[in-house]
Amino acid sequence: MSESFRQHLRSLSEFPETLPDFDPAAAPSDPSELFRQWIDQALAAGVPQPNACSLATVDALGRPSSRMLILKDIDDDGWHFATSRTSRKGRELAANPEAALNFYWQQQGRQVRVAGAVTELSAAASAADWHARPGADGSNNPDWQLYALRPRELEFWQARHDRRHIRHRYGPDGLALH
Repeated sequence: MSESFRQHLRSLSEFPETLPDFDPAAAPSDPSELFRQWIDQALAAGVPQPNACSLATVDALGRPSSRMLILKDIDDDGWHFATSRTSRKGRELAANPEAALNFYWQQQGRQVRVAGAVTELSAAASAADWHARPGADGSNNPDWQLYALRPRELEFWQARHDRRHIRHRYGPDGLALH
């Protein structure tokens, strides 16, 4: 049974027949700008919720966990996401304020990985985010926290059918690393 399942998994198609081109030499120097371009291209390709990403955190003992959430914004503070301070991820971020985000757009054979330190944004920004949520009823949620991940490293990954996938990385100073 195990070998049959393994064969079944290996037989699944990995990427669509047509993949977008990506030339790292033509990429903008600002990784946020490249991400915005890729989001727009994902939307144009019909990717549902291209702002959905996996957030990986670790607890005080270094045990990892990950879950899906929505990217809220990107600005000078970092890459924004929100959660309750009392949730598992909120507790893990309080114990170890480091995290990684991973976006995956199968329809384009692309992913973006962002890793770095996480900071809490202001109570006012958190309240504004809470009130802007779909279905907001005007009530307050003092546990709701808006966070910003300040990238230490970003990697843009483009699949290729010849398995020579393209990786374009930016370091802590925003400069491209090759």
